[in-house]
Amino acid sequence: MKPQKPAPSRPRTTPRPAEPPADVPNRKRVLLVDDHPMLRAGLAGVINQQADLQVCCEASTVAEALAALTKSTPDILVTDITMPGRGGLELIKDVKALYPNLPVLVISMHDEMLHAERVPRAGARGYLMKEAGAEKMLQAIRQVLKGQVYVSERMSARIFDQFSGRTVNQSPVAQLSDREFEVFQLIGEGKTTKHIAQQLNLSSKTVDVHRGHIKEKLDLPDATSLVRHAVRWVEMQANGKG
Repeated sequence: MKPQKPAPSRPRTTPRPAEPPADVPNRKRVLLVDDHPMLRAGLAGVINQQADLQVCCEASTVAEALAALTKSTPDILVTDITMPGRGGLELIKDVKALYPNLPVLVISMHDEMLHAERVPRAGARGYLMKEAGAEKMLQAIRQVLKGQVYVSERMSARIFDQFSGRTVNQSPVAQLSDREFEVFQLIGEGKTTKHIAQQLNLSSKTVDVHRGHIKEKLDLPDATSLVRHAVRWVEMQANGKG
């Protein structure tokens, strides 16, 4: 009896990432924007498990998000704030100018009080911190899709106080423009002018101009004072004292 030849081995293949579910008429389509692939995959996995929601496309930068909007028709944009190049606030402004009826929900690692006025002013309908968890995220998405606003009670009280004219102990940092605010944060994180220019896709000269405006608005005498003030401010925010 002749020995049988072993069956030819099949080439090993790398598992492919799960494809988004096929379009279903009653599912609302979500454009998900975050520059961290693993986190984005986790959020997409939670959303795609829902009977009424699905991620139609993903992006890691503002440019990718705007390109995706020309090819798809999401019902909601869910985005981070901090991304390389142009940040989430700039994306929100672009989206509201180009697609005024597309609701935007921000999901960010930054304390919501940092953006209590900036996010709604840019045009977003909600703000959620990433630490809030999956259930809160789904609640926020559904609420914004219904045309409502989603913010925490703390953030809601802060916004109400601002619009009602009540005196609020507002940080001088609130005087900064959105771009100046981004530069200020990066200075506080120890970034040099060169690194800030690369991250925000600006020239070093433009960053220096922003630094000058920040010093003037915060009444700081020199560059050393600016760095010291920014570092201390970032540390206070991280410790929940801002």
